[in-house]
Formats: sequence, C-alpha cells, structure tokens
Amino acid sequence: MAIKNVLVVDDSKTELMFLSDLLQKRGFTARTAENAEQAMQALAASKPDLILMDVVMPGQNGFQLTRAIVRNPDYADIPIIICTSKNQETDRVWGLRQGARDYIAKPVDPAELFAKITALS
Repeated sequence: MAIKNVLVVDDSKTELMFLSDLLQKRGFTARTAENAEQAMQALAASKPDLILMDVVMPGQNGFQLTRAIVRNPDYADIPIIICTSKNQETDRVWGLRQGARDYIAKPVDPAELFAKITALS
C-alpha cells in the first residue's frame, strides 16, 4: 500500500505545522487534528493511509486513541506511528501494545520518520 494521505494528531500547533510541512515537502497530503474528538471526525470524513499520533493530549490521550482506532473494524487497517516526547522504553512498549506499528521520540528526526513510513508502504 502506498502511503500518500497522513493524519497528524497533536495538541501542539508547532508540532502540527512542523510535521505537516515536513510531509508536504515530501509529496504527502497532511491533515491535522488537535485532539481525539477531532481525530475521530477526520477519520469519519476521509480515511488516511497513516496516522502520526502524539501521546500527551488533553482528554483522551494518544495511547487510548490508538487503542480505540485499532479496535474499530472501519479503521483497524490504518497504521499508526506514535510521535511523542515520552521517550522511555516502557512508553514505547506500551504504545506498541496499544496497536501502534512504530514509535518515534520527539524531536522527530525526518530521516527516521521517512524510513519508518517507507517500511510501512
């Protein structure tokens, strides 16, 4: 599956702009959501090929949202890469247990991000 459309979920406008700009410069289409509610609305409107998910967000956190998405049959096939400042090994393991396909600690290294996206394609 070729990944072209990416949903970026992060409560930081700075991170949303950074990741969206990074993706768009590489030819991806990037949509953004600032919380779980917006993310679910974006999923319902148009199914992305990939989700980049922050963990620390108000309300439902990224681990909870990842779990909800992968348990929903309509969205279970969408790969999720967690992009977070939570850089402990236990966080990475927990994120993967929730259903994420991969995990990147912030600050995001563009080369690492695109290598992980390529590996999913």
